[in-house]
Amino acid sequence: MLRCAMTGLPLRDPGDGIYDDGEWISWEWINGQLHRQDLQKEYPHVDPELADLFESLVALADEYHQRTGRYLQIWGELGELYAEMKYGIKRHRAHTPGSDGKLGNDFVEVKTISPEKGADKVEVKREGNFNKLLVVKIDADFNFESKMIDRAILGKGAGKVARVSWGSMPGHAGSEEHT
Repeated sequence: MLRCAMTGLPLRDPGDGIYDDGEWISWEWINGQLHRQDLQKEYPHVDPELADLFESLVALADEYHQRTGRYLQIWGELGELYAEMKYGIKRHRAHTPGSDGKLGNDFVEVKTISPEKGADKVEVKREGNFNKLLVVKIDADFNFESKMIDRAILGKGAGKVARVSWGSMPGHAGSEEHT
């Protein structure tokens, strides 16, 4: 029986792998390595296994929506995980008040716009301890976009919260398709 030298798993037939230097290597293992390289290129700030898990979560949330017509309520976590992977933000422990993580010397608050929201706006508490705001927008096809602004752009204001619309935010920091 043929076995992949890298995984030890059996190969059904010789077409399932290549023979190199006296060993069989499965196409599945080779393709996995290529996918891992792609993930490292796309998300250089995190372990490719975490990036792979993120992509699996997005795919499952999309499949759930297609089958049920309902969305899983995991938008905030997906937005923060995307921020960690795309920007290298080091997230704080869960429920840490003031900000979601740190990027260099900056404290970053992450807000997510989900496809369920009626408007492309977010609200952020003015009392928070952050100097950057990262807004992650996820559309109905589970494509991700993000924009980061300095807190100073929010202005002083009198209310307890500042409102920011996606269209009013300058720049276009990053986008990603996960369908």
